[in-house]
Amino acid sequence: MTDADILVVGAGAAGIAAARAVREAGSSVRVLEARRRPGGRAWTDPGTLGAPFDYGATWLHQAEENGLARLAEGGFDHDSVRSHRCHIDGRPAGATEIAQYDAAYAAFHPRLRSARDAAPPDASAADFAPRGGYWDATVAHWEGPVICAAPLAAMDLRDFLDTQLSGPNLLLPEGIGALLEGLAAELPVTYGAPVRRLRWQDAGGVVAEGDFGRLVARAAIVTAPTAVLAAGTIRFDPDLPPETGQAIHDLPLGLLNKVGLRAAGADRLGLAPFAGLERRVEREDEAAMTFIAWPFARDHMMGFIGGEAAWALSRQGPEKGPAALLDHAFAELALSLGPRAARALRREPALASDWGNDPWSLGAYSHARPGRADARRILGQPLAGGRLCFAGEACHPRLAATVGGAWASGEQAAALALAAR
Repeated sequence: MTDADILVVGAGAAGIAAARAVREAGSSVRVLEARRRPGGRAWTDPGTLGAPFDYGATWLHQAEENGLARLAEGGFDHDSVRSHRCHIDGRPAGATEIAQYDAAYAAFHPRLRSARDAAPPDASAADFAPRGGYWDATVAHWEGPVICAAPLAAMDLRDFLDTQLSGPNLLLPEGIGALLEGLAAELPVTYGAPVRRLRWQDAGGVVAEGDFGRLVARAAIVTAPTAVLAAGTIRFDPDLPPETGQAIHDLPLGLLNKVGLRAAGADRLGLAPFAGLERRVEREDEAAMTFIAWPFARDHMMGFIGGEAAWALSRQGPEKGPAALLDHAFAELALSLGPRAARALRREPALASDWGNDPWSLGAYSHARPGRADARRILGQPLAGGRLCFAGEACHPRLAATVGGAWASGEQAAALALAAR
């Protein structure tokens, strides 16, 4: 394999951003990607549902500060049309109940922010979350499993607050995975090429080894997810410094999986395009799902399940997990909409993601363990004078868990690698 100035491991958002930045600086680059496609945890199915469907990354969050959003065409601000319907024991919540729900949600983040300064160093987001109110578990369910893909108790309080996102939140008609595929099209990417061993203190720079052979570069940018790194999929020679290895383990991936269900006929279940559907829960860890109906007035719904409930389905394995998730989605819809949902939506074709069983992901996106808010900064520090850099959503201290954060991290890592001596 042809050697390069900079080696990039992984062709997800961080890897694509890094490779583009290296080329724009006039240096040579080679990207090694384990999958046979680009995008990583952003992957668009182009037409099974009659329209593009993102298996993974769905929104370009905080679009005004999101470098990837500036490269997208036709992005639509979901916030401008967002509405939601919440059901309680099979009936829609009334206006007074929704107002109480909104008030409970409005109180959540101020409560956590007010506790920040006095909280112990190992405080979790759960330690100061409101409890006992009629809507508190539903808010915790949203803020933990649905948005962060993990329970509040698993997340460091300060990292949770530092990585809160705001709008605009863009949806792309053609999908985020399709956007990244286009941005990777002209890059020198070798697909189906997992790196098995990375020697990063050789006199000449770094040496990557795998079934592809051997590649020598002046510096390497590794963008594999933290769960894949923690599993030892890439052997680093010599071992990584203890603080770097600890940071990898302190940034585990939660799990958020998605389903795509297509309408069987003209019935749209009384839901407007882009409308959200959810239900009140009694416990944060209930296996409740949230849905977004008919994006762009298309005839499919998106459904989401996160946290331990998602892991429980995923543990049934790659053969059974997606089917179990689809069954669960129909059962969840029946709790709110009754038998009408089964008549209005098809079981085939349907789509279900399974990031927990994807060997090159092993989860969806990262959170910091309690007491380990500094792990993102540590993982983002260059090693060996910049000859080894890590990048990805887990490394970004502000836009963690987003494709925009991964993109920015890749650009930052490229600058560090290019400056390596």
